[in-house]
Amino acid sequence: MALVKEVDEIFACKGKKVVHVSLKDEKPDSEILLGLLLGPTGNLRAPTLRAGRTLIVGFDEATYRKLFE
Repeated sequence: MALVKEVDEIFACKGKKVVHVSLKDEKPDSEILLGLLLGPTGNLRAPTLRAGRTLIVGFDEATYRKLFE
């Protein structure tokens, strides 16, 4: 949760579903955030990438392409 305090937005990719949370506009509770960030074992989901004030959890090629082109 300390990492979440350092970012402005989160992209959580699970399969073909991508959830975008703007932490500037929304104030989700910690249970929702942990559901996006943690896998079934309770560890941080992989891959996890921080680019500036954006956190990307999981992999979705279209999301990576959009953010890094």
